Amino acid sequence: MDVERVAEELYGLKPAEFVPARDRYVAEAREAKDTAAAKAVAALRRPALAAWAANLLARQKRQEAEQFLAVGETLREAHRTLDGEQLRTASRQRNQLVTSLARTAADLAKEAGQPVSDTVLHEIEQTLHGVLADQDVAEDWSRGRLVKVPEVAVGFGAVTPEAAALARPSTAEPSPPASSPEEKRKSDPGKKPGKESGVKSGRDEDARRRRDLERARTAAGEAEAEAVRRERELAEARDARRVAGQEAEATAERVRGLEHELRETRQAKQEAGTAATKAAKAVTVAERAARQARRTAEQAARALRDMERQPEP
Repeated sequence: MDVERVAEELYGLKPAEFVPARDRYVAEAREAKDTAAAKAVAALRRPALAAWAANLLARQKRQEAEQFLAVGETLREAHRTLDGEQLRTASRQRNQLVTSLARTAADLAKEAGQPVSDTVLHEIEQTLHGVLADQDVAEDWSRGRLVKVPEVAVGFGAVTPEAAALARPSTAEPSPPASSPEEKRKSDPGKKPGKESGVKSGRDEDARRRRDLERARTAAGEAEAEAVRRERELAEARDARRVAGQEAEATAERVRGLEHELRETRQAKQEAGTAATKAAKAVTVAERAARQARRTAEQAARALRDMERQPEP
């Protein structure tokens, strides 16, 4: 059995169809004495609904998927090198693409006969964020083989202002060590003291430029760190909303189940009442018939006794 072909087929099915189809292939492999294939196919796991919808996107929208994967590579590289400008550009692309592609995945799921709720839509967004943040997740998604919704991606890890500043090379030339006016006069007796103030002024200007540049780098790093923190808070809020939505759906399902049981109980009670009423009527009718039959029997007995008393002719 070609396990790769089977896996490709299975992960293209809707989640509800996955397990029955997988079990059929396992049975076929065992019947054919292909133990290795049976074990490999049995190990395949049914994808969660959000993961399946995301896989559907990767399978049916290859061009968009490749562009999205390229954004993920750019983001991961930017975080490795702490390239603030590249991070900001890729982050803007990320947020726009995740929202757009999650909606596309939901539309594809609906076209496939499996509409998704708002809670699942948020899980699709979380899945796509995971594709951007994690290379392994990205590889599984690119093959349409994701099984579960990845953990919440929180900004690829924090970028501290100090790390951002250290990662960016300085564009200012280092200034030579300062020399005293006396040393300059000894090294070059021909120079006039008036020129020393101009040299000192130039060094002061360079120092100011370096300080300004350092402050700008620090500010950029702090801004990036703040953006990462806000993204983390957003991801946590989305995760909390997802959990709350799942709990609300579970509670609503329990309520629907209880309401269904209540309706059935009321119906059974009504049916039992109707049956009891019919039974009571039947008892009344039977009692009346029994009394009438008893009277008839008594009359027949009296008639018989009267006949027996009469002398024979």
